Amino acid sequence: MWAASCLASCCATCTCGLCTSVAAGISRRSARLGYCGLFALSLVISWILREVAAPLLEKIPWINTFTHAPPKEWFQTNAVLRVSLGNFLFFAIFALLMIGVKDQNDKRDSWHHGGWIVKIIIWALLIVLMFFLPNIVITIYETLSKFGSGFFLLVQVVILLDFTHTWNDAWVEKDEQKWYVALLSITVVCYLATYAFSGVLFMWFNPSGHDCGLNVFFIVMTMILAFVFAIVALHPQVNGSLLPSSVISIYCAYLCYSGLSSEPRDYACNGLHNHVKQVSTGTLVLGMLTTVLSVVYSAVRAGSSTTFLSPPSSPKSGSRSPLLEAGDAESGKPEKKENEARPVSYSYTFFHLIFALASMYSAMLLTGWSGSISESSELIDVGWTSVWVRICTEWATAALYIWTLVAPLILPDREFY
Repeated sequence: MWAASCLASCCATCTCGLCTSVAAGISRRSARLGYCGLFALSLVISWILREVAAPLLEKIPWINTFTHAPPKEWFQTNAVLRVSLGNFLFFAIFALLMIGVKDQNDKRDSWHHGGWIVKIIIWALLIVLMFFLPNIVITIYETLSKFGSGFFLLVQVVILLDFTHTWNDAWVEKDEQKWYVALLSITVVCYLATYAFSGVLFMWFNPSGHDCGLNVFFIVMTMILAFVFAIVALHPQVNGSLLPSSVISIYCAYLCYSGLSSEPRDYACNGLHNHVKQVSTGTLVLGMLTTVLSVVYSAVRAGSSTTFLSPPSSPKSGSRSPLLEAGDAESGKPEKKENEARPVSYSYTFFHLIFALASMYSAMLLTGWSGSISESSELIDVGWTSVWVRICTEWATAALYIWTLVAPLILPDREFY
């Protein structure tokens, strides 16, 4: 116990020294990278504690309050949730503090970009303090995290839809034959990849000799959705394009695969166990890095968006999907006075809110969306809850994309950007 405490103190001292050095070098332009670094560090800490903290938590009386000690997996989940809660509170507090910041003259603008040593200390203290909370608080947070994670997945879908529409509009506006050829080529490749990948899913998740009707339903539905996207996008009354529909199709195929691969390893219709061994440490590291990159990208992309929940003073450019409709308070470009404050380029509140929701989402990934883990503790994001979360996200993606196409027909009196 004393050795573990000594080791933890040494690690904390080294980490604080490193963070202080890094904080001193964070400028205004790199502030968002600083927040990404804190978020990524919280995920690394969560993963480490998930592997090693169980014996320590068993000795803490206000955590191990059970007459009969729960399994090791319960303490692993509890450690991840406590780190996640501290990270969530850090970003949620900043989201509340930044409400209404519209220009750089606001004193809170400097809070967002500066004071990194103080912010790192606050962040670390919040995470440490979470380990002094009673279990009931963590249980409530776990329940709320499932809803917050679902909302974060929907935000990811909106970001993807915004990206595909922006990408398509940018290449169409060039009005050159080579860009049209590029659009067609990428569209064809995406559709071929979607149906080829669906064929692979049939081989992996519909093994012969087993009744795998549910898996077949998921895969066939994915193929039908890809076909429906193309039909609706090409309808003469719809102002659509095949590039966004092809990108959304391959994303839905990925979500289908992600959901099917999350099925329990002992499930007969999960054929992956015939192709790969049980998840190894190397795979865990790779999966963790992928999670960090995808979550951080989503948070930065959403926070940087000037169309999705952006400040009223932020300009808007280009066409957008109906999901991102947000009327500007100013339609033109008024002349700026020399001493007029520069508007902020993105919503600070929304930026921090996305990181807060991403903290919940990462906790659910590491705990398998369940507080009572029945799978091996070496597996991440495995279980039927994870399966249905992925499949429902796929269907929500399909519904949102089709809505972006048909909304102007259903609501002709509204203006969509």
